[in-house]
Amino acid sequence: MKDDVIIEARNVVKRYYVGQPNELEILHGIDLRVLKGEFVAIVGASGSGKSTLMNIIGVLDRPTAGSYILDGVDVMAAKDAELSEIRNQKIGFVFQTYNLISRTSALKNVELPMLYAAVPRRKRIGRAKALMRLVEMEERMQHKPDELSGGQKQRVAIARAMANDPAIILADEPTGALDTKTGRMVMDLFHMLHKERGKTIVLITHSPELAEETERILTLSDGMFVGERKGLGHAPV
Repeated sequence: MKDDVIIEARNVVKRYYVGQPNELEILHGIDLRVLKGEFVAIVGASGSGKSTLMNIIGVLDRPTAGSYILDGVDVMAAKDAELSEIRNQKIGFVFQTYNLISRTSALKNVELPMLYAAVPRRKRIGRAKALMRLVEMEERMQHKPDELSGGQKQRVAIARAMANDPAIILADEPTGALDTKTGRMVMDLFHMLHKERGKTIVLITHSPELAEETERILTLSDGMFVGERKGLGHAPV
């Protein structure tokens, strides 16, 4: 069972302004275990600590205390260069705001993580094109982000998240800026990546309806998990 654990956080505490009079503790001893191939939702209202926890799961920030093992790597002991490599190789990020580079094509946006990983040009372009086909954006490869709709941008962002075949897809409010129909399309894409590609997906959302589609729902409130239950594991019929 231990080999199947991809995320193992124990007693994770996050404080800001440490040692100062205005010291602020956001996460109060988080325990989180995610298995390879799981589709998990972390749900909570604004101010519950979701963004802080996402930054720690995604190795964008380190815990103040506790331990965090990500796919066998001790994040607390890792050097900055190693953490940068982990972010590039092991985690595919999908953000609410897409985070695409505006001055370059959709295809080149998908290529970018592979460029940082020093993937040869021909292989990089071939994989980027295959991923654009996977998300049904092959007709828009040369379009720049400002020529795409919100849903199209998010599909490009998902293709980019898959670029280096990451161990985990970390999706932060991925449908937050989309209408219901387009949001449904994006969630269907996540279900496909989970079922057909076996991807581990952590969905961070304030939406109980989206969380319900995952296999396991963890509720965060005031920097602590206050509940865990099973979800449907699929889109509503």
